[in-house]
Amino acid sequence: MSNPNSLHVAIIMDGNGRWAQRQGKPRLAGHRAGADALRRIVEAAPPLGVGILTVYAFSSDNWRRPQQEVNALMTLFGTYLRREVRRCVREGIRVSLIGRRDRLPTHLLPLINQMESDTASGRNLHLRLAIDYSSRDAILTAVNCKPEGPITRAALSEWLGPDVDFVIRTSGEQRLSDFLLWECAYAEMYFTERHWPEFEAADLAQALDHFNSRDRRYGALGAA
Repeated sequence: MSNPNSLHVAIIMDGNGRWAQRQGKPRLAGHRAGADALRRIVEAAPPLGVGILTVYAFSSDNWRRPQQEVNALMTLFGTYLRREVRRCVREGIRVSLIGRRDRLPTHLLPLINQMESDTASGRNLHLRLAIDYSSRDAILTAVNCKPEGPITRAALSEWLGPDVDFVIRTSGEQRLSDFLLWECAYAEMYFTERHWPEFEAADLAQALDHFNSRDRRYGALGAA
């Protein structure tokens, strides 16, 4: 059965470290709590009409963070993949990774491949994990890998992925930070002061209420 949900929601999951510091905890505790928040939102998304959920988990710029934190994040990614694969299969959630794979630790690659293979038939939600991701690099790669001939909007869109309807960024920052720049050309934006680890299903529902109240004109005139 095809997925009746149609919205593509992208989330910049920001504020794990600040949440942890506010709690008097190490930054890694914030990242662990952020993984729990992702699980909550993945469960909440399909009933709210979300068919594709793309989350910014680790940007290409994040390699510049302290090595200890980077190592801990990579370990956490592996734990998440191992822990969630059965649930995703059971709940019809397809999982795929966008971003570079050649710089990831080698122990993650078979876990990613297994997750993508095992969940490929999921139709309730497509969860896209942006890891070692840069939108500028993705656009450059698409252009450089395009066969000879004109580079059209349709060709680039096919390479890069589906247009985004709605972007949510937590923790009060109001920028895209090199996330899905092409795909967000006409996306609606929503910024919340809540840090990602405290983002709940009710917060997602509230954000989508805002989205559903907006008049998306795509450059044309709205209804009189």
